Order: sequence, then structure tokens, then C-alpha cells
Amino acid sequence: MNATVNDNPYQLTHEKIIAAPVGFWQRMRYLGPGFILSASIVGSGELIATTRLGAEAGFVTLWVILVSCLVKVAIQLEFGKRAIYTGGSTMEAFNSLPGWRIGRAHWTIWTWLILMTLKIMQNGGIIGGVAIILQILFPDIPIPVWCYLIAVTVSLLIYRGKYKPVEKYSLIFIGLFAILTIASLIAVQFTPLQITLKELLSGLKFQLPPEAVIVALGAFGITGVGGDEIMAYNYWLIEKGYAAHAGPRDKTIEWESRAKGWIKVMYLDAIFSMIVYTIMTAAFYLLGAAILHRQDLLPAGMEVVETLSRLYTESLGNWAGMMFLIGGFIVLFSTLFSALAAWSRLFSDAFGQIGWINFKDSKQRHMAIGIFAWFFPFAWATLFLLMKMPVLMVTIGGVITTVILLMVVFAALHFRYRQIPPVLISGPGYDTALWISVLAIIMVAIYGVYKLI
Repeated sequence: MNATVNDNPYQLTHEKIIAAPVGFWQRMRYLGPGFILSASIVGSGELIATTRLGAEAGFVTLWVILVSCLVKVAIQLEFGKRAIYTGGSTMEAFNSLPGWRIGRAHWTIWTWLILMTLKIMQNGGIIGGVAIILQILFPDIPIPVWCYLIAVTVSLLIYRGKYKPVEKYSLIFIGLFAILTIASLIAVQFTPLQITLKELLSGLKFQLPPEAVIVALGAFGITGVGGDEIMAYNYWLIEKGYAAHAGPRDKTIEWESRAKGWIKVMYLDAIFSMIVYTIMTAAFYLLGAAILHRQDLLPAGMEVVETLSRLYTESLGNWAGMMFLIGGFIVLFSTLFSALAAWSRLFSDAFGQIGWINFKDSKQRHMAIGIFAWFFPFAWATLFLLMKMPVLMVTIGGVITTVILLMVVFAALHFRYRQIPPVLISGPGYDTALWISVLAIIMVAIYGVYKLI
């Protein structure tokens, strides 16, 4: 067996088959893809979009954040299941859908490419946020220099296209910032800005003030697993080895057992990561509502970092300003890191389906990932320096993510009702969760458009 093929997680061979772990603790050892999603989610969504929504609307839109985090997981699982039982990448999955094509690629792939040209603004806003933090810490170095230094740094970490470093650093980033944020939320309860039970309950009444619709739509798209993260999840599952360990689909009882076993591991991975990012997202939202909304402070423009730092200084004291800057750097950089890892794979995969490269060939895939890993950070940095509106850029990216999410919903339903092998169909409880996800996403999108009109 060729060593390159044998090491390639996108090529399923019998040599890579491993029996699925049994039991909670054994499955915990194989978690990882969800950590990368959490690192991507706990960044622009939580630090910028979520706190902006809390600052603007107060406690009344807490339900938007909770629904956003909870309802999308079933869609994520449907994508993940397809990755495990086929070994196919995300764009390969889109290309399997029925309908109109341009050349070799399905219309969903071309639509995604168009939308992503607008979504570049989101990561431009994030790289700008990191640069602002570093400029505060080291004022002698101007923001443009920081932007391009960040671009070089994140490119160096990603361009080799390896999975293990992405998982490792994502876990470190999440742990560090989680400790800082939960400490701040607890500390605020010992100040005059403490959160009351009445205020918490007011956020569960499904109210949406008209003036907060745009920010709420952006937050819904960007918090929890957005369309981007759901699409990226397949790569992390495959590169972690879930599909390779299940092995080529040969319709034997042994394959069915392995596939079901690795799908159960994926369920645990997805649920565990959902718990992490839901807690973090809710914490950021409550801090924004408790501290910023009460003082009529809105994070915007180049002052976004200074405004957001009050989430910490108002609860922990002035000494915590430095802690926020360090924590803010960690969480925003983690988003850039994981987003670049995903974008470089997604675009390489899309180009593969169009026919420009062979994505399943390790050499061509790594070369394409390397090129995109250098291109995108510099594009993000340049766009930020032209616009200099990080909050607006992130919010627009969130709205675009909601549009992508609708496309992802369409694909997930086709996977469930037209493609999945009968032996892997889950019970009625799962289907109920899937349809709740679908209806919630569609209803929020329709309601948002109605409010805008």
C-alpha cells in the first residue's frame, strides 16, 4: 500500500479500520473535532456579536442566543453522519445534491463561493480586533503593522495543512478564555451591576425589539454552530479519522457496526462542544446586558476593544483590563486560527469539485491549503484597514452566515431523506430534533426579514 494513500484520511482503506470505542470514557478519548468548532465559535460571535446584542437589547434577547446555540446541532450531526459513512468532504456532499449545475459543480457550491466573498469582511473585523488589542498593549507599533504581523503568524500555523496542531491549539485557546470569562460573570454578581432572576426570566419571553433585529440576525448566524462551522465539521471528523476508522462502505454487518459506533462518538463530541460554547456564549451575552446596556455603551468602531474591556474592569476592577486584553487576544486569535484552517480546506475542496484540483490527492490538497492559508489573512487584514469598522464587519458576516445556514438546512434534509443508508437512520427522537432545528432556523430567518421590511 502506498504510504501517502495510507496516511490520507480522505482515502478510505481497510488498513485504517479501527473498532469504535464503547462506553463514555473510551469515547471521550476520541473527542476533538468539536474543540475546533468551539474555538471558532468562541471568538467573533461571543466577544463581539453577542456582547453587542446584549449591549443594545439588554436581557430580552437572551432567548436568541440560547436558541442559536441549541437548535443547529442536529443539522451539524446530519452533515457529520454523511462524512462518516461516505468519507466524502463537504463540497463533495453538496455536489451530490440534485438540481442545477454550472460545469461540474452544483449551484450550492457557486452560491457559497459568492457569499464567501462578502463574508471576508467578518474575518477582516476579527483581525482588526486583534490588531487593536496588540496596539493597546504595544502602542509604539501602528495597527497596520500589527494586522500584517498577525496575518503572517496565523498563516505560518496553518499552511502545512495538518490536523493535530489545529486541535491542540484550539483546546488551549478555549480553556484559557473560559476561565477568564466565567470568573468575570461570577464577579459581577458582587457589584451593583449584579444580574437578577427577573432579568434572566425576561430574556426567555421570545421578544425581539425592532431596533435589535439586524444585530440579532447577525448574532443568530454567528453564534452556536453557524453554516460555516457545520460545513467545516466534516473536515475535522475525517481528518480525526472517524470515517477512515469506520472503513469503506461494503454493506457488511461489521461495517454497519463500526459506522454506528463512530457516529455515537461524533454525537458525544458534538454535544460536549455544544455545552461548552453555549455556556460561554450565554456568559458573554449576560455580561454585555449587565454592564454595557445599563451604561448605554455600544461596542463600535475602533473603540470596540476599549468598550468591551469594561466587561472585565466593571466586575473585577481596573486591574482586570490587562487580563481582558490578553484574553481578548487569545479568543479572537483562536477564531482566526480555526477559521483559516476551515476556509483553506473549504475553498480547496470547492475548487476540487469545480475541477481545478484533485482535493483527495494529499499533495494537491496540501498545496492548495497552503496557498489559501497565505492568501486569506492578508486579504482580511487589507479589508479591515480599508473599512476600519470591526463590529459592522463581523455583524454583516453573521447575516451572511444565516443565509449560508439556510442552504445547509436544504442539504441536511436531502442527506436525511434521500442518501443515508437505512441501517443508519436514527429514531423518531432524532428526527424530531432535526425538524425543530430546521423550523427554528427558517422561522428566525423569516421573522428577521419581516421585521426589517
